[in-house]
Amino acid sequence: MISFHYETDFELSTEAKIEQWISNVIASEDKREGDINYIFCDDAYLHKLNVEFLNHDTLTDIISFDNSVGSELHGDIFISVERVADNAKDFKVLFEEELRRVMVHGVLHYCGYKDKTDADQEKMTEKENEKLQMFHVEHS
Repeated sequence: MISFHYETDFELSTEAKIEQWISNVIASEDKREGDINYIFCDDAYLHKLNVEFLNHDTLTDIISFDNSVGSELHGDIFISVERVADNAKDFKVLFEEELRRVMVHGVLHYCGYKDKTDADQEKMTEKENEKLQMFHVEHS
């Protein structure tokens, strides 16, 4: 089950559509949907987690804690909406598009994709682009 939680004033306007899309992404990777929590927060909230759990004293747009068991995906995905908004401006894309990219990025980590090396980053971006296209496809 995909759940959305808010530690800031931001709220998704299309939770059901995004939930369906993420479910379809998971199925397209031959994985099973477990409990996945998206937690939307601000920079300060995510920075505190980054320092506390990852020992990284930097701002970031996403931190995902993977609790998957085999091919059943479980975890908590924390997203700074402030960082996403800044990145959207920097990349000259709509906020909603950058937010979807970050959301699918977290799930792709659970599917086994990495982003530490240049080659891994290239594959991750390719998968993000593929899955973003699925958002626009209506499923019955």
